[in-house]
Amino acid sequence: MTLKVIGAGPGRTGTMSLKHALEHLGYGPCHHMSACFGSRQQTQWFLEAAEGKAIDWDSVFYDFQAAVDWPAAAYYSELLKTFPDARVVFSYRHPEEWYRSVSETIFNVASSIPTWVMFLFPHVERLASMIEKTIWQNELGGKFQDREHALNFFEERLKQVRAAVPQEKLLVHAAADGWEPLCAFLEVGVPNIPYPRLNESKKIKRFIWVLKVLNYLPFCILLAVGISIILSR
Repeated sequence: MTLKVIGAGPGRTGTMSLKHALEHLGYGPCHHMSACFGSRQQTQWFLEAAEGKAIDWDSVFYDFQAAVDWPAAAYYSELLKTFPDARVVFSYRHPEEWYRSVSETIFNVASSIPTWVMFLFPHVERLASMIEKTIWQNELGGKFQDREHALNFFEERLKQVRAAVPQEKLLVHAAADGWEPLCAFLEVGVPNIPYPRLNESKKIKRFIWVLKVLNYLPFCILLAVGISIILSR
């Protein structure tokens, strides 16, 4: 396979909805951050990319026809060089809404992962490291909590994409735009079903809550063992 669609929009801009939309239109499988969760190789490739190592992008996307979301979106310019015939979709969300969504969801994930989980599961540690280096350091310069800096990043990224991609090969698309502009851009028919609207915020927030609870698990186990020993005397 070869990449036919490159998503240049940052995460939390409707990328999961766009992934499902592209797959429904025949551009699947579509790469997304979720592809790294269950793949040590994908995580390793993007960790090496974040560390500045040369990457064989053909190998990374060998099984994919499209790519959206971070980490792939961080390398849209490199992907354009490797896949010059690909079309580019910048998934758009109002910058203020984007910043609020990221602040309430993915920004808190890595810091909530218990140390003992990363110790027992090396893939989780590598995944957290890849996300930290790709998004929070390389993309946002370690300044995401500086709201103005983050908003400027978003706006500048869109300007950079507009400057780098010929107008006829670029679509700026918000989830609210639905099927029509996306299908016209890709020159495919409009499906007779609603455009996917997959809001992952609640799932991510629940996941963060679970991670925070897991931080206390070792102490609960120790407490239970201690009580058991005392009661057995």
